[in-house]
Amino acid sequence: MVFNIAIVGSGPAGFYAADALLRSGIPVQVDMFDRLPVPFGLVRHGVAPDHQKLKSVTAVFEQIADHRNFSFVGNLDVGRDVRVSQLQAAYHGVVLATGAMSDRPLGILGEELSGSVSATELVGWYNGHPDFRDKSFDFSHPSAIVIGNGNVALDVCRVLAKSADELRRSDICEHALEALAASKITDIYVIGRRGPAQAKFTGKELREFGDLEEAQPFVDPAELQLDEASTAEIASSPSASKNLEILRGFAQRQETPAKRKRIHFRFLLAPSSIQGKGTVERVEFETLRLSGQAGSQTTSATGERVLIPAHLVVRSVGYRGTSISGVPFDERSATVLQQEGRVIDGHGNPVPGLYVAGWIKRGPSGIIGTNRACAIDTIDSLLADLKTTECDVRDISRELFFASLRGRSVKLIDFQGWRRIDALERANGAAKAKPREKLTRVAAMLKASEQSLA
Repeated sequence: MVFNIAIVGSGPAGFYAADALLRSGIPVQVDMFDRLPVPFGLVRHGVAPDHQKLKSVTAVFEQIADHRNFSFVGNLDVGRDVRVSQLQAAYHGVVLATGAMSDRPLGILGEELSGSVSATELVGWYNGHPDFRDKSFDFSHPSAIVIGNGNVALDVCRVLAKSADELRRSDICEHALEALAASKITDIYVIGRRGPAQAKFTGKELREFGDLEEAQPFVDPAELQLDEASTAEIASSPSASKNLEILRGFAQRQETPAKRKRIHFRFLLAPSSIQGKGTVERVEFETLRLSGQAGSQTTSATGERVLIPAHLVVRSVGYRGTSISGVPFDERSATVLQQEGRVIDGHGNPVPGLYVAGWIKRGPSGIIGTNRACAIDTIDSLLADLKTTECDVRDISRELFFASLRGRSVKLIDFQGWRRIDALERANGAAKAKPREKLTRVAAMLKASEQSLA
């Protein structure tokens, strides 16, 4: 008997789950579904355009997709075009790996003003995600604020700070390149609620700010003074120690007048309101102090206020998962209810044949590779459950399911269709000396999927 498994989502968690299934030694057919015609999720639409090395993981995913027992089904929205319950009826197991494409709000006054945007929107826009292709952003004023102390915040800041020539060497989309080339932004503030010892940057990402063509980093040495608990945290964390070393190096640098852009790293500031008449004009912050033991410090307000002028505010304080119709969901954690990768109902009972992997399982944490162990853990649970599954007619159910899809107006894209899209994007990019020029509209993707590879 062949076990038919559906995976919903074609990002890293989905592909690592497929790989674990195909390597399991049991006879499986893996069908991967994505609502877009193109695969790879946040590797395509979330990784910064100037970080091409991180995107090279797609070569591994391509090899997985070449397995004879794997198929890709793009341009099918599970939850809208088909229900999860339909997949459950047609497959022995369904793995939800839909990621986290929403964002966490700041929850402060003025957040709804024009010019206050999420990193999700801005990153999706410059990376060519069809959902955000037609967004517009105001780069016509000198100051911008990025709220967050993680790598996504650094990505956004770096893209705003780079020159047009630096960006042209990436796979940033042409519409974004044109807008950023005309940007009047000269001062970018990267602001976090905690201190430098607690920042979630990685040293490699942070170090890049010392080598930008038009921008230079600034850090107030006073904000790098650590309390006793933070000193202990630094001593026990090589990554935090490296961050502090880099930041101290930035603080000691002499200003370079030839560089017209400035990046200001600020710490222990909490946004209290975004202010302006109809559009963002400034942000009010409250200064904070740390207290408590190393590893469990908390912040408290000092009562001091700081106003920073800006007409663009980008919140980068975390992604959120979104619920899927018919699937138990925890609104507080923005994840699917689960235990060891098995989806559970509100009473803690496993939902037969339904599993979850990646950010929608554990929340938006870790790097691309973190999803591999997460997916393997889920597939271990699924494989254990399959051992108790009796032979049934789901091989027929799968065929009937695909027959029902063929009778619909929606156009489905297989992996060969993706390769046609990929070939066109690479060719268009080569003409501009870029790695690729992405298609950013679904209609263009569908058209390209039909073109010959010759």
